[in-house]
Parts: sequence; structure tokens; C-alpha cells
Amino acid sequence: MNIEHDLKIKIAEALYALYNITISPESIQLTETRKEFEGDFTLVVFPFIKESRLSPEETGKSIGEYISNNFNTLANFNVVKGFLNLGLSDGQWLEYFNEVGYLNKFILKVKGNDSIVKNVMVEYSSPNTNKPLHLGHVRNNLLGYSVAEILKEAGNSVKKANLINDRGIHICKSMLAWQRWGNGETPDSSGLKGDHLVGKYYVKFDKEYKKEIEELMKNGLNEDEAKKQAPVIIDAQEMLIKWEQGDSSVMELWKTMNGWVYEGFDATYKKLGVDFDKIYYESQTYLLGKAIVEEGLQKGIFYKKEDGSVWVDLTEDGLDEKLLLRGDGTSVYITQDLGTAALRFEEYPNLDQLIYVVGNEQEYHFKVLKLIFKKLGKPWWDGLYHLSYGMVNLPSGKMKSREGTVVDADELIEEMVNTSRDTTLALGKVEDFTMEQAEKLFYKLGMGALKYYILKVDAKKTMLFNPAESIDFNGNTGPFIQYTYARICSVIRKAEKLDGLKSFRQQSVLLDRPMMQKEKDILRHVFQFPNIVHGAATELSPSIVANYVYELAKLFNTFYHDCPIADAEKVNTSLFRLQLSNIAGQTIKECMRLMGIKVPEQM
Repeated sequence: MNIEHDLKIKIAEALYALYNITISPESIQLTETRKEFEGDFTLVVFPFIKESRLSPEETGKSIGEYISNNFNTLANFNVVKGFLNLGLSDGQWLEYFNEVGYLNKFILKVKGNDSIVKNVMVEYSSPNTNKPLHLGHVRNNLLGYSVAEILKEAGNSVKKANLINDRGIHICKSMLAWQRWGNGETPDSSGLKGDHLVGKYYVKFDKEYKKEIEELMKNGLNEDEAKKQAPVIIDAQEMLIKWEQGDSSVMELWKTMNGWVYEGFDATYKKLGVDFDKIYYESQTYLLGKAIVEEGLQKGIFYKKEDGSVWVDLTEDGLDEKLLLRGDGTSVYITQDLGTAALRFEEYPNLDQLIYVVGNEQEYHFKVLKLIFKKLGKPWWDGLYHLSYGMVNLPSGKMKSREGTVVDADELIEEMVNTSRDTTLALGKVEDFTMEQAEKLFYKLGMGALKYYILKVDAKKTMLFNPAESIDFNGNTGPFIQYTYARICSVIRKAEKLDGLKSFRQQSVLLDRPMMQKEKDILRHVFQFPNIVHGAATELSPSIVANYVYELAKLFNTFYHDCPIADAEKVNTSLFRLQLSNIAGQTIKECMRLMGIKVPEQM
């Protein structure tokens, strides 16, 4: 059954019968009626007043009267200026309720929508192997994972991809620093995770580099000259050339240190609860990028400068000249992106869209990448999409990897779990738990707080992350929603011990009274779930799901406080409210899953 579709059909009939307007039901836009007005669905009538030759109020009234006379499930309607609010009968809502309740034809899965692409690759994480993951990576990973899950829920075929940036000058900086000052230190000997150990030497390189720059400037060089002539950066550049030439000693060191980093990354990914279907490595794709650069040269799209470097001139397109290959033949960041993109469309010829989850400081880069492929005549160039997100700042300001002032992802996760432990113990919510059960709960709540706090903010916005604010059992937080789900589970467990209510899931409900507004509010909100998923998939925005599930949690808690749910003497009402609670709980659980958040059944 599809309440909204049936209503759209009647609206289309009304428009044709009253004003000779031909419109497909799919083109009619209905929204959920705002809380301050009576009704379930709202139609904006302004688009039809030209043909009706009536005022918005009169147009809405005539459409409402036609539907009321020809659609027996419409209980009432009202017009507020140019908005027609339509209220459905309890019988119509009860039919929907039984369909998604005891018949278990739940709102999930959501059917696909032709307006959404079908074959999608979402690239996220994309770390460098010269440092551990930090808070910025956390937002990237959580956003990318959630977008992929939402796209799948909306009916798309989705591949989650990770591009490991495992080569380049920044990698050589860590390698050179370890070679010079590491004294053979390893993750085992130091007790550090591999990614933390390598990151330590990235910071060490920067400190030594700055010392050399300062010394050269004392000897009369300006800052730009000093940066270029500092011995440590020259040595790092020479190491990169040796790497691209396949020097055995450099390659061996590179493989060893990257191996340490991969083990560290995998541990952090597991803690975050994110995964990938396909992992690419820049070291395996940059040569493909060089081949594309050569193709562009042959076609006259790219050009060489006297120093041998390769460029593309995009000034006529409102951009700039872009370096594609250095004069010494080494590749730059965009070189591997050219190769990797081409490889993906070759591996997946039916790919409709390649989504890059990358911070907004790279917006220019992706404009250039897309335009280059357009100039090269690649048929899939328009399938490249940059999901640009804002940076994560702290109360103390921006993070800087080279200076070692980042918020480490592992430390952040540990802090969130510890804060969750302290808060939960203070509230006395684990008195009946074993130690193992309590620790699992602390982890779920800590990660739920972290993920929800980040994902509830629109991805495009720069956000301020405050761990203390994220763990609150009463605000717009993950723990509040998790606690609501646990409350629903508790209500159901208690009801299943009562005679007549044990098998409530398998019983249809014939409600012998009018539906209360608080009951209908939950049902109406649940009904919107497919539209929410499609909206979030279209906008690539988990924040839409986050705001939706928060509203549902608030609706349920209001209902819970005002309406007794399980009463063995009022069987019909109890059956209805238990099934309604179960439906709300399953919707909450599914929304949280789409954000990578687990919900506890007991708190």
C-alpha cells in the first residue's frame, strides 16, 4: 500500500476535473504537514492558480472538496493561504500500521528511485602513510561510510573505495627522518602503533627542516631560497627520485614503514566501524596517470615547459595553469588521481558516479581533474563528483599535522569511551551489568556520541567538535537516541511477560477508539522514512537522517511519558502501542545503522 501515491492520484484527478490540468501523480509534491497545523500531508497550490483563475485559498478549497467527495479515506482538510493540508482517516493509518507492524512488511528496504544513480563508487578515508589518522580523517571516514550506506539503502549498487596515498615527497620525509634519527626503532621496540611511530618521524623531519631554514636565513638567504636549499629537503627529494627509479634499499625501507602504518590504520578502522570493498594504492596508479599525461601531450591538450615539466592551461575556463608532471619526471598529486579515476571506470564500465569525499580545501583540485578529463574526451568525465566537507576545528583552533598538534583518532576514541564510562557510571545505568557487558555499552555509547555529533552537522559546514557536549543523555546526541531505543526494548521485554501480550508482534489490531495525536505523530513520522532516505541519498547528506531520527526519538519519549503502553486489561490499546513502539524502535535502529551507530538493547 502507498498512502502518498494514492493521494497524489486523487490530486491529479482533481486538477484535471476542475481546471483541465494534466499532470502525472509522480510530479505532484507533497510534504509532511507542519506540527502547528492540522493535517498529514500538505500540497502547495500556488503552481495551479494560473489555470484555476482563483485565489490560492479558493483553489485549495476546491481541490480539497473534490478529494473529500471522491476519496473516502480523507478525513478532513483545511487551507492556510496557499497551502492545502489533508488529513487521512484513522482507518487509512491503521491499515498502514498493520502492514508495517504485525505483517512485517516494514518500510525497509527502500525501493530505488530513478532520479538517483544506480552504480556508485564512494571514495573516502584516503590517508597518507606518513602519519596516523586524526579528527579530520574521522569526519571523512564517518561521512563516507554513512553516505555509502544511505545510497545502498536507496536502491543503488555501491562500492566503497579507499585510495592509500603511499608515495610522494611527504612519505619520503618520514622515511628519511627515521633513517637519520630512528636508531632502528620499530613498533615492537617502542610500544607504539605503527602509524603513530611513522608520524613521530614526520614531525621530526619538520622540526629539523625548520632548523635548517632558520640557519640558512641567518646566512643571508631569503625564506623561499632557504626552503629550497635546506639539505634535508634536497635529500628527501633525491629519495623520491630513487623511489621512482626502483632503488632497492629505498623500496625496502618504504615497504617496511608502510607495513607498520597499514597495521595501525586497520586497527583504527576497526574501532571506527568502517570498511571498504576496494583499496587502491597511489604507488600502483601514478604510472597510469603518467600515461594519461603523455596522451594529453600527444593530443596537444597539455604542454611542456623548458625545464621538462608538463602543464595544462585552463585559463580560458576561468581556472589557472596546472602542473601535471615535474621537470625531473616525478609525479604530483593530480597525476595519480588521473590514473586512479581512469582505472576505476575501466574496472567498472557501468559506473555512473565516482564520489570523492574530500575536504573543501581541495575544491579547486577536483574542478581541474574533472575539466582535464572533459578536455581529453573521456565519456565519464561528468560522473566525477566532489563531496566537499568542512573542516573540524577544536576550541583551541585548527590542527596541524607537521607540528604534531592534531587530535589523534585513537586517542579521541579512547577519550570518548572513557567519557562515556564516567557519565554512565555517574547516572547508575549499569548496576545490573557484568563488567564485560558494561564495557561493551561504554564503547557503543562513546562511539555513538562521536559519530552522531559529527554526522548531525551538514557536511558542507565547518564544525567545532566538543567531546564533552557529544555525550548527553538529554540533548540532540547519539546517547539520547540510543537510550530511547533501549527504553523501547525494555518496554517490550516487560510486555512479553504479560498474558495476552506475549505474541503482540503476530497479532493484527482493530483499534476500538480514535487514534490519539501522539500515536499518529509517530506513525506519520515513520511513514516519511523512505522519503528521508531518498532525500539524504540525493543530497549525499547523513545529517538529514540524523535530524529525522532525533525527531522520532523525541516523539516516542513524549508518547512514552503520556501514554501507558503495556496494560494487560486493555488488550487492544496495548497491542497497538506495543507494535507502534516496535515500529519506532526498528526505524531508530535502521537510521542509526545508516550512520554506522550501534544501539544497545539495555541501559
